[in-house]
Amino acid sequence: MDLKTLALPPHFPSLRGPLNRRFSSPSTLFNPFVSSLCSPPSFPLLHRLVSASSSRTNRRWFRVACISHGQGDVKEKPNWATDDVQSVVPITPVEEESMEVVHRGHEEFGANDSIWRQMKEIAMFAGPATGLWVCGPLMSLIDTAVIGQGSSVELAALGPGTVVCDYLGYVFMFLSIATSNMVATSLAKKDKNEVQHRISILLFVGFTCGMGMLFFTKFFGSWLLTTFTGPKNLHIVPAANTYVQIRGLAWPALLVGWVAQSASLGMKDSLGPLKALAVASVINGIGDVVLCCFLGYGIAGAAWATMVSQVVAGYMMIDTLNKKGYNAFSVSVPSIKELLQIVELAAPVFVTMISKVAFYSLLTYFATSMGTITIAAHQVMIQVFCMCTVWGEPLSQTAQSFMPELMYGVNRNLAKARMLLKSLVIIGALTGLILGIIGTSVPWLMPYLFTNDHEIIREMHKVLFAYFTALVVTPSTHSLEGTLLAGRDLRFLSLSMTGCFSLGGLLLMLVSSRGCGLPGCWWALAGFQWARFSIALRRLTSPHGILYSEELNTHELEKLKAA
Repeated sequence: MDLKTLALPPHFPSLRGPLNRRFSSPSTLFNPFVSSLCSPPSFPLLHRLVSASSSRTNRRWFRVACISHGQGDVKEKPNWATDDVQSVVPITPVEEESMEVVHRGHEEFGANDSIWRQMKEIAMFAGPATGLWVCGPLMSLIDTAVIGQGSSVELAALGPGTVVCDYLGYVFMFLSIATSNMVATSLAKKDKNEVQHRISILLFVGFTCGMGMLFFTKFFGSWLLTTFTGPKNLHIVPAANTYVQIRGLAWPALLVGWVAQSASLGMKDSLGPLKALAVASVINGIGDVVLCCFLGYGIAGAAWATMVSQVVAGYMMIDTLNKKGYNAFSVSVPSIKELLQIVELAAPVFVTMISKVAFYSLLTYFATSMGTITIAAHQVMIQVFCMCTVWGEPLSQTAQSFMPELMYGVNRNLAKARMLLKSLVIIGALTGLILGIIGTSVPWLMPYLFTNDHEIIREMHKVLFAYFTALVVTPSTHSLEGTLLAGRDLRFLSLSMTGCFSLGGLLLMLVSSRGCGLPGCWWALAGFQWARFSIALRRLTSPHGILYSEELNTHELEKLKAA
């Protein structure tokens, strides 16, 4: 006689019988339950019932022997209405532990067990993902360090040059977020053809945007730089334009690579893209040293090294996606409906990114108006700041990859979602403190890594405290905003970011007009970061927020899944 195993839920004693009678123990439950449902009534009662309690949960495991009425064959699944239940016997501790592992993904853990397990999963995913975010600013930081050893004018020119190349690139982060969301949703449906189609249309959008940016920088790059730097700093425009024109050649490869990278992240793979960007960073570093230090190409050599590294990274991202069984060279033109679906998801994200990029650009604009020494000092500090802040971006990506299933998936569990957010914020706070200490120590104790000009170093040291204040809260802010993105609370996120930009811009204008110098600009940045953190935290901890909306109706769930 074969033995079958049943896993009864944790609230087993509170089950009710056919007449809605509550039974307080397994023995009082099974006798009336079997006698009322089994046919014929002459079936023998359960003669042995033993429960085995797991040390981690209240689940009770039973091994049940079921024999079909009138026959000796054993059914695959017991039917309480027709089967004669002969016995219920306890499982062994070893078998209990094995079933505990099998069912662990579908149950609620204890508080301590869950939070540490979540932290481990976050570390396993976010660890490699950190490299993805570090590589981009690392390339610009390498450019800054190499150029700063040669010319203060070219170092100052990197300020507006990186604004055009890097900050405008951040505007297209909506492509990255839309790709991760749409690919993850299609994978949840187990539909590989739909995943391939999503990737194909997003690759088309990425390539189209890249070509548009290529022509924009070609024909309007010089005008944009001239407008940005102002009449007092026209002497740095030629060097900045050289940098922008060379790096602009990589726009199509850059945006296509972002789509391929985000598709891999949507598949919860962060190692493949990391390898591509690691190779790109090595190429950029070697190219900078050879072209700038040995061959004397200056800012043009730094631009060529970065451009080539971005093209190589884009190709390797596509190759990584091909190895997963998808054709990353297949490009499809999206229909009007598909385009509207992308716009519906990407538009609020676009507004959010525009507000963030506009504030950082405005910060550099006011610093630029203060002279060559000030803009050179600001260029070093903002590059180190960006290098440090990206260590918090993987927390945002983790929230976007893992939160949707807990918030509106098939196994929806808002309690686990809140616990995951708690884990992300704790990790963000620790990361922010470590980054604040290390990130402040580098320009304070080792400024000669970037420049030998003592006037620039003095300007750098003036902003260290404001720099630390802005940096320490940034990783936690990323985890909160990533959760808002995962919960599709996009309207609130875009409105709050627009509000922070407006108030931050007014504060920048005020401190600039009062002659507060570069420290005033950096205190405005600190206020901008803390405002983002406070608003997002209040939204997510609100009783009416997305992490507490237990009564989310079916229509909303279907709309989210369709998106």
